[in-house]
Amino acid sequence: MNEHDLLNKIKGGLYGVAIGDALGGTTEFMNIREIQARYGYLTEIIGGGVWRLEPGEVTDDTMMTLCVAEGILEKPQDPLAAIGEQFMTWYQTRPKDIGNIIRHTFENVKESWFEAAYITHIEMGQSAGNGSLMRCLPVALAYTDWKDIERISHMQSKMTHYDERCNEACILYNRIAYRLLQGEEMKTVIQQELIGTEYERILTSEPGCEATGFVVHTFCWVLHLLLEASDFSDVVQRAANLGGDSDTIGAIAGGLAGIYYGYEGIPAAYAEAILIKERLDEIAVRLVGLRDGL
Repeated sequence: MNEHDLLNKIKGGLYGVAIGDALGGTTEFMNIREIQARYGYLTEIIGGGVWRLEPGEVTDDTMMTLCVAEGILEKPQDPLAAIGEQFMTWYQTRPKDIGNIIRHTFENVKESWFEAAYITHIEMGQSAGNGSLMRCLPVALAYTDWKDIERISHMQSKMTHYDERCNEACILYNRIAYRLLQGEEMKTVIQQELIGTEYERILTSEPGCEATGFVVHTFCWVLHLLLEASDFSDVVQRAANLGGDSDTIGAIAGGLAGIYYGYEGIPAAYAEAILIKERLDEIAVRLVGLRDGL
């Protein structure tokens, strides 16, 4: 693959996360009936919602994705500490939107991220949220060797989410991303990768669950949208109109759709609406450079 095609896919992935996040942020915590009453069928990035977003403003989904990317770029061989520093720097900006599991883990961190995640798991009685899945895409964008992707996908997840279902979801998601970056077909890749997993039922049935922040429910909806949608816009619009945890489902689905359709397959109106597009552009270029150097 030439550098132009690679940049198109990597930039598409990052913008896909941000667009899914910004579009879905409007409808987060609403139900389908409420969305229909207020917006009909939401197709434009208009902001508002529970977080009173500016049009094109992103939430924790995108910002934590960029933290993972920056940490990897800073120290690609062993990015744990660098990712952690990025997380804490972001946390100190007092973001509007941050998940309960992640907030608790940030407050619990002393010396070990893994210990903090375990303490949070015990204190909360669970840690199976979607907060590590929503941010894991840069691992697949940064590394060329599958063993590195698998190891660091698991590590970045375990920093905040002790539950192994979260870590397994990140690995599966980035396995799909890894194959999409090679130019494989979306539906073929998903169908092959889901065989033998707890998500295999999505191949033959609707998710049959609410669009919640539970990692299994979130990933079921993401996979369903990617199998059903006809293009990039269809993916992120379907996610936004689900309500529930729509910004995170949109970000996760949008990341894979962005790789598959490429930045050039994303409507310009969506890309131009994102407020942090210069930062996305810069990180995409740096990720291509990192891959060239590995």
